[in-house]
Amino acid sequence: MKRFSVFVLVAFVAASVQAQSLYPGQAEDKLVVRNRAEVVAQAFDLEDIRLLPSRFRDNMERDSAWMMSLSCNRLLHSFRNNSGVFSSREGGYMTMKKYGGWESLDCDLRGHTTGHLLSAYALMYAATGEDAFRTKADSLVRGLAEVQTALGSSGYLSAYPEYLIDRNIQGKSVWAPFYTLHKLYAGLIDQYLYCDNEQAFAIVRRMGDWACEKLLSLDDTTRRRMIRNEFGGMGEVMRNLYALTGEERYERVAQFFYHNDMIDPLKECRDDLGTKHTNTFLPKVLSEVRNYQLTCDSLSGLCADYFWHNITTRHTFATGELSDKEHFFDPDHAAKHLTGYTGETCCTYNMLKLSRHLFCQSAEMAVADYYERALYNHILGQQDPSSGMVCYFLPLMSGAFKVYSTPENSFWCCVGSGFENHAKYGEGIYYHDDSGVWVNLFIPSTLSWRERGFALQQQTLFPEEETIRLKITESDGSLLALRLRYPAWSGRAEVKINGRKVGYKASAGDYITLSRRWKVGDVVELRLPMSLRWEGVAGDPSRKALMYGPIVLAGDAGEVNMPTPAPFSDPAKYNDYYTYDYQIPADLKDTISADLSKIERVDGLHFRSADGCDIRPLYDTHHRRYIVYWRVED
Repeated sequence: MKRFSVFVLVAFVAASVQAQSLYPGQAEDKLVVRNRAEVVAQAFDLEDIRLLPSRFRDNMERDSAWMMSLSCNRLLHSFRNNSGVFSSREGGYMTMKKYGGWESLDCDLRGHTTGHLLSAYALMYAATGEDAFRTKADSLVRGLAEVQTALGSSGYLSAYPEYLIDRNIQGKSVWAPFYTLHKLYAGLIDQYLYCDNEQAFAIVRRMGDWACEKLLSLDDTTRRRMIRNEFGGMGEVMRNLYALTGEERYERVAQFFYHNDMIDPLKECRDDLGTKHTNTFLPKVLSEVRNYQLTCDSLSGLCADYFWHNITTRHTFATGELSDKEHFFDPDHAAKHLTGYTGETCCTYNMLKLSRHLFCQSAEMAVADYYERALYNHILGQQDPSSGMVCYFLPLMSGAFKVYSTPENSFWCCVGSGFENHAKYGEGIYYHDDSGVWVNLFIPSTLSWRERGFALQQQTLFPEEETIRLKITESDGSLLALRLRYPAWSGRAEVKINGRKVGYKASAGDYITLSRRWKVGDVVELRLPMSLRWEGVAGDPSRKALMYGPIVLAGDAGEVNMPTPAPFSDPAKYNDYYTYDYQIPADLKDTISADLSKIERVDGLHFRSADGCDIRPLYDTHHRRYIVYWRVED
């Protein structure tokens, strides 16, 4: 696949867009209803951060190439088919080449990818300042406006007929129509927030009006029956729409999507997750965190906080991923769930969104630690460097391998969220309050805090090296604090300013705070020693993952019986994961000595076990079988 060349041209250029989001501290110029809950840290706009050359920017560039290669007419085809709107631009109904997988005309979820792409184009525009992404999205928005008009005065807009919504309301069999609508709502809102697209905002307001008319007259019995089906983040987007308009009826629709059976136990701090569908659950918690921010509802805040801490301390694997076959399981027996279907990527996508909200509320180090773990070990390695395609699952079964999407015949949910994942790496690196900046992630990047006349450049080869360098490139000379994350996985940190060691009082698991009147050219060096360690999994004390700092290392188990071509090159198998046989070789060896001194470092993050097995970061392990959880022999 050709790389999208304009990305490189603008990688270092400050964007003119006023990029926004609805994390605390942002979108102030567009909010009619502002957040009431107090926050500790505020998120920077994505336009304030630029990625410098790194593994992250490589992923971002490949993502941009794939999303820009997709045809707007082909993405809009199912919408036009539903509304009867066709034109010569499509080349005719019979000759239009249709997308496959979850975007095929016989799939109930068709249209969800268009919503994800609206968000991804907006994020990529904010992250690069390149007009090509906004122009591409504008074409989609104009096409959707045409379809919405053709579908009538109600404001309904979708790639499938409204009777799928009616089936959902009646409790009849249908996949997840409101899940798909949520993606359109979210994408159109992002187009307004990041790209100032007023047409997108007009479309989504009409969609909000349709939802009010369709749902608010239903009785509670019907409501409870309807929301048993997956509905994505409808509660969250309706609250965002309420915040942007002040229309209280949108907030009432958000309340309509309150799932009592799922959320009530969390407000009592009860782990009642059982085997519930994980990614159906997560967006409901995101709705609660938005309710807390808008209303200061303490139970909504407690719900989100309890859920996050419970998940990250009991329900996640070493990689930060969660779920097996898309569902929760008994966390005390996690070792039984090291399968080929662990780690649906959408779940980690939503956990990172929740983490960002919670860091703003608390600036808690544990939240930043989880964000780093999940970003490096799951999201970064979701994408295949050779093709730009992405994984649905991150399997943890020894001898399994990553299975990637196809350019035009998959379009799974994790393809949609994947377009967004690799467009917004700038999120989560830096936060601020009135007095200073938090540096949470060690990713080569620049930060421009225009309101304070402050800018810095972060240069590092982390995690290949242990040193992070921050160079001040702009300063107005006022007192400002740099809060450097000192992770729990680190050895004794070393800090230098302009080449001279400085003392600090923090310990691992806290922030090192450096307050001074910074000058242009000042350089801060932070060295975080890393070492090998074992991390276990509940239910089997002999099963352990090998970690180096925050990085999960994977043993190379070879290419024996690897499928050629990829198992999902056949469009008919786009959702055939649960019957796919990884054909684990009978002679697979996944045992290793517990003695870490027997694991030699070859170079960089390339290690080798005593019996000759090559070990590298999981995020750089592709097209090969691997071992994450070894059978460790004392």
